[in-house]
Amino acid sequence: MIKYIPNFLTILRMVLVPIFIWLIFFAPFASRVLLATVVLIVAGITDYFDGMLARKFKVVTDFGKIMDPLADKMLVLSALLAIALSPINYISIFVVFIILFREIAVSILRNYYARKNIYLAANIWGKLKTVLQMLGVIAALVYYSLSQIIQGWNPHQKCIVLGFRVFFWVVVFITILSGMNYFFLRKKDREKSGNEE
Repeated sequence: MIKYIPNFLTILRMVLVPIFIWLIFFAPFASRVLLATVVLIVAGITDYFDGMLARKFKVVTDFGKIMDPLADKMLVLSALLAIALSPINYISIFVVFIILFREIAVSILRNYYARKNIYLAANIWGKLKTVLQMLGVIAALVYYSLSQIIQGWNPHQKCIVLGFRVFFWVVVFITILSGMNYFFLRKKDREKSGNEE
């Protein structure tokens, strides 16, 4: 029974993605962003326990390999889009496009190697960019939610929004670095694989 818990958490996170999207973009009530933030935090917690339990009980499945990163990407990209578009407008839309392009490129690379039965583990830069993206969007959504609930509660709003913009451009740099690291390091893997064959 325990071995099914990581996959259950992955499925739960997949279910939370459309709920988050509905809340952040379409829900008709004022507290929608706050509730969407709660959903995002819950999803982040399930992601942590998903990976921890999978490693602890050594239950890595093909379903988990595909759906776990897919759920993460859908959730983070949806959240990034939310803070880039009106009414939040905390980051540039180009931040979203660059991160989306990186995710697509790395996914194509992973699928290419998967067909050769080579599975690429996430590198330290990839893990760092994921953590920073999640922390950044949660902080931005929490800040926006509080600013809507408590009008005029923060006199330094422009400085804080500027801080979010700078922070996410740093995240973009790390995101690009992590993607380049995948591609350049895998050249050695290709040469090694070719020699072994």
